[in-house]
Amino acid sequence: MPKQIDFLAVGDIVIDQFIKLKDASVHCKINNEDCEICMRWGDKIPFESMTEVLAVGNAANAAVAAARLGLGAGLRAYVGNDENGAKCIASLERDGVSTALVETQAGKHTNYHFVLWYEDNRTILVKHEAFDYSVPPARSGEEGPQWLYLSSLAQNSLPYEQATAAWLAQHPGVKLAFQPGTFQIEQGVEALKDIYQQSDIFFCNKEEAEKILHKPAGSETRELLRGVQALGPKVVVISDDTRGAYAREESGASWHVPRYPDPRPPREITGAGDALASTTVAALALGKPLGEALLWGATNASAVLQEIGAQKGLLSREQLEHNLQNPPAAFALQKME
Repeated sequence: MPKQIDFLAVGDIVIDQFIKLKDASVHCKINNEDCEICMRWGDKIPFESMTEVLAVGNAANAAVAAARLGLGAGLRAYVGNDENGAKCIASLERDGVSTALVETQAGKHTNYHFVLWYEDNRTILVKHEAFDYSVPPARSGEEGPQWLYLSSLAQNSLPYEQATAAWLAQHPGVKLAFQPGTFQIEQGVEALKDIYQQSDIFFCNKEEAEKILHKPAGSETRELLRGVQALGPKVVVISDDTRGAYAREESGASWHVPRYPDPRPPREITGAGDALASTTVAALALGKPLGEALLWGATNASAVLQEIGAQKGLLSREQLEHNLQNPPAAFALQKME
């Protein structure tokens, strides 16, 4: 572990190719949710533009967010021995993220996803390469980072996650933030019970919380917060689209974090949840109390909504503090009764 690392993100890295559609339609159920994007079957469909975004994915986004806020940030990830892998590593280094723990594996392809972008939302076509995951061997006297931020990995990652849990048990001074990806949610709580129980703070959106707890759509947020916290995390944060996010502390105190009141409509939503989660953890690492850290997270998430991709809009600490001190309208943490 490089000694300068305060914030180590662990998870898959990917290149996103944004394909901006102009000839599609969206159909929703009566609740104006559960929507589907539709295009003509068997036809040639014109698109408006393509934009390639390098070195993204939940963990990579988190590392970049932490680096821009002034923390010593690193990423543990895998790329293929290909041009895309080299481009990802170079992109991380330009953002000041340590790549000492990024491994290049021969015979593998760097993850490459396609983002179907229509209006202000997107559907992502994903394929995770099955890398040969392993926890780096510990060095003599190594203490580890202040925070380990674990997020999205491929379907074959369970042994890696279990080894990470064992490593954390041997390094009790390292705090764990857990933002599960799709496959980690599918693995189920029992398979990852040690990770849940070791989590100092946990992040997901409302739909993911319902899946984790096997609850019906539309479940009450307070119930979801209590249910996830009962799995082990000390602090639970659940985001809920335009309604902002909700948090429950270890003491049981619960909070609503409103969306930052930027009057501009979102340009594109990819990475907003990552920005909320990773910026909150970065603020905690910088010594901020939870309430202020959550406001940091919401502020950075709002900035990401104004750019294409998950990283371009991420703010420096100076920019974030300026936005936080000068919101366009009232912006404050609200206690849930």
